[in-house]
Amino acid sequence: MPAQPVPGYGEPDPATQRPSRLLTIGPFVIGALVLLGDQLAKEAVLRTLAEEQQGASWAGGAVSLLHVNNNGAAFGIFAGQTLLYVLIACVVAAVIVAYYRFLPRERLWLRLSMGLQLGGAVSNLLDRLRHGYVVDYVEVGTLPVFNLADTAIVCGVLILAYYLLVHREPPGSGDRSPPPDAGTSPRAKVKPG
Repeated sequence: MPAQPVPGYGEPDPATQRPSRLLTIGPFVIGALVLLGDQLAKEAVLRTLAEEQQGASWAGGAVSLLHVNNNGAAFGIFAGQTLLYVLIACVVAAVIVAYYRFLPRERLWLRLSMGLQLGGAVSNLLDRLRHGYVVDYVEVGTLPVFNLADTAIVCGVLILAYYLLVHREPPGSGDRSPPPDAGTSPRAKVKPG
């Protein structure tokens, strides 16, 4: 009869295995791609379109390029608070980077969400630091003009919200360790004399 493997010996322990390199750097790569794509698009808009000038359009004019300098928050609200938005973006980026360390590696959607939000936040932060405003360039119907960074942030937040709503753990499931004296009663410890 062949020997049966002893649990814990000869098998890698998933809890102690190092995450694959792709899972470790993936969200940062996504964030870097968002940052790079958005900054390149903004540079092209700044070089080719004057402020409030409309560029190319698609889908019968439903989607078009429009150069807008946004000194407010998302969708232009609370204009003129650049220092506040710089501080908020720095805090958001720091929290994402710090929290990322604690994400279980199998939570790919959460990692994607963090990468999208980080790339978008840093790209808009760079605009505020360089120009004092965010360059927006995508006009869709009657929506406020936005950019790729805004889209990444919104998609990241939606993925995060969906994940948190769908993958909720039941109350009390956070601590899975047994209580200190689980399975024993006080009487079991005392030997009759």
